[in-house]
Amino acid sequence: MSRIAGRFEQLKARGRKALIPFVTAGDPNPQVTLPLMHAMAEAGADLIELGVPFSDPMADGPVIQRASERALMHHLTLHQVLDMVRAFREQDDATPVLLMGYLNPIEAMGYAAFAEAAAGAGVDGVLTVDLPPEEGEEFLAEAAKRAIDPIFLLSPTTTRARMQRVCEHASGFIYYVSVKGITGAANLAIDEVAAKVAGIRGLTELPVGVGFGIRDAESARAVAQVADAVIVGSALVTRVEALAERPDAIPGEIAAILASMRKAMDRE
Repeated sequence: MSRIAGRFEQLKARGRKALIPFVTAGDPNPQVTLPLMHAMAEAGADLIELGVPFSDPMADGPVIQRASERALMHHLTLHQVLDMVRAFREQDDATPVLLMGYLNPIEAMGYAAFAEAAAGAGVDGVLTVDLPPEEGEEFLAEAAKRAIDPIFLLSPTTTRARMQRVCEHASGFIYYVSVKGITGAANLAIDEVAAKVAGIRGLTELPVGVGFGIRDAESARAVAQVADAVIVGSALVTRVEALAERPDAIPGEIAAILASMRKAMDRE
C-alpha cells in the first residue's frame, strides 16, 4: 500500500477528511520550503502538494504563476525540488508528498530516471497537468514500478466516459477541479460539487479530493462534507506572496490558516 493510500485508510477509520495544502517549492526563496512543509504537517496537513516551478503553466492562475516566477528567480530545478523532499523525509517519514507540475522537466530528465529519483527522495505521487492517461503509458509504467501514485484531474466539463477512463488509470486519489477555468478563478457551488463527487464515486473506489475555489475555513468545511479531501492552494500562495519580504513569518502564518481549516473540517 502506498503512503497516500495508507493515509486515506487511516483518515477513513477515524471518520476524518484529508486536508491537502499546495505551495510552490522555492517560493519566495528555497530556504522557506522545508520549514514550511514541516509547519504544514504539524498544523494538520494530511498530505502535502508541492508545486514544481514551471515557466509556462497552463492550469495555474496569476497567483500561482507569480509563485513559480519567484521560485525560478532562484533558478530552482526539479532536482532541487527532489532534494527538498529528501530533506523533509529526514524528519517526517509519514506525511505523503505529491508533486504537481508539468511534463517538460520530467521528460527532460527521462521517465525512468525521474521515477527512480522521485522514489528515492520519498515522493509518493505525481500530478502532471499536461500528461493525460492516453499519452502516459510509459510514465505510468515507470511510476508503477516504484509505487508512485499518478494523480489525475477531472473537471466540471469532463464527460462520464472520460471520467471512467481516467479512473481506470489513477491511483492514490482522484483530484476533482471544482470550478471551470484556472486556479483561484471562481467561487464554489457546493451543490454542484456534491453531485459531481457522487458521480465520480460511482466509477471508482478511490478517494475524491476537491480543489480550486477553497478560500477559508468555512469553504473547507463545506467541501469536507461532500468529498474525501480538501485541497487548498491559491489562498495559501496569496499569503506567501504577501509575506515575501518577511519569509521567516511564512511557516507560522500558513500553519495558522491550515489549523483554522482543520478545526472547521473536524467540527461536529
